[in-house]
Amino acid sequence: MSTTLPAGYAAVFAVREFRAVFAAHLLSLLGLVVGEIALSVLVYRMTGSPLMSALTFALGFLPYVAGGTLLSGVADRYPARRVLVVCNLLCAASAVAMALPATPVAGLLALRCLSAAIGPVLAGTRAATMGDILGEGELFVLGRSLIRIVAQGAQLAGFAAGGLLLTAVAPRTALTTTAAGFLASALLLRLGTRQRTGRTGDGAALLTSSLSGVRLLLVHRRIRALLLLSWMPPFFLVAPEALAAPYADEIGAGPVGMGLLMAGMPVGSIVGEVLAGSLLSARGRERVTLPLAAALLLPFLAYALTPSVGWAVLVLASAGLGVAYTLGLDQWFIAAVPEELRGRAMTLQTAGTMTIQGLGMALAGAVAEFAPAHTVVAGVGVVGTVGVGLAVRLVIRSA
Repeated sequence: MSTTLPAGYAAVFAVREFRAVFAAHLLSLLGLVVGEIALSVLVYRMTGSPLMSALTFALGFLPYVAGGTLLSGVADRYPARRVLVVCNLLCAASAVAMALPATPVAGLLALRCLSAAIGPVLAGTRAATMGDILGEGELFVLGRSLIRIVAQGAQLAGFAAGGLLLTAVAPRTALTTTAAGFLASALLLRLGTRQRTGRTGDGAALLTSSLSGVRLLLVHRRIRALLLLSWMPPFFLVAPEALAAPYADEIGAGPVGMGLLMAGMPVGSIVGEVLAGSLLSARGRERVTLPLAAALLLPFLAYALTPSVGWAVLVLASAGLGVAYTLGLDQWFIAAVPEELRGRAMTLQTAGTMTIQGLGMALAGAVAEFAPAHTVVAGVGVVGTVGVGLAVRLVIRSA
């Protein structure tokens, strides 16, 4: 009787092209996070408006739905390396334009929208080309896991680095860090990956190709169920992050407490993914996918007791551990999607995730206008568990 052991993250890093993709993603992410902080501070200093400052973050989510649906065909239509390099160069040019002293607030927000619209195409193409680099098996799943892990880690490191950088330089100067990150990413991808042809050779217009791909994905029962399970948990998971400031104020924790609350779930997510990727086989990750997803939001119920900062961080880290359900979900998703639709599928999945997170943040904030933050988070635990449970049921039936 043979035993299938997990290949492990080391096997993923042994693939030269993946190392280039990983390093490029890390550089662009660090620059992007620092740039988000700098842009928010810059807009606030120019307008004196907290709403306008918050809008700079919101605009990082909202255009995803347009880019993910109208431009998803790019990921399958053109050679992946060219798409990745061009997207990085466009984002770098956008950051340079933001850093120019003459750029007004309206221009800053428009450029922020442009970068956000490019985001799902970049992410979807990167995910699709990882299928070409790593294959469709366990290495692909672990590669996707590493991309998520570095995203969480870069968020933690980037916010800290951005705060320190802004104590030394002006926000517009800090925005050049974003441009440098995207330029370095483009160079790494150009030199570190090989050229591949597009997956679809049809002559349909880009918009037609994108929309038809979205339609084909959504009418497929299995793919539709898997997309729903990938979108439903993030919609609810963002509630504690969106309400970190009011909850910290509610329990008298102050700015330091808020920072700890913001870090709880990313740390739990990193630990959960590393453990699942290192200790479980591909079959083991599939077995825990649905139980982890179903129980993911249950820790939020502890907010009903108004926990102190320390206990709240443990609650959030516990919820973050459950994000490891995405490893098994990725295995099912890549198996269900036809190769000619892979780029559009990954773009749609990314766009949906980002959009749903933005909506979840907005809804949590709106409800918190009428109820205490701890009550809202506990309520999200109840409603979210029911909603995710329904998505889990659809996935089971679609199998």
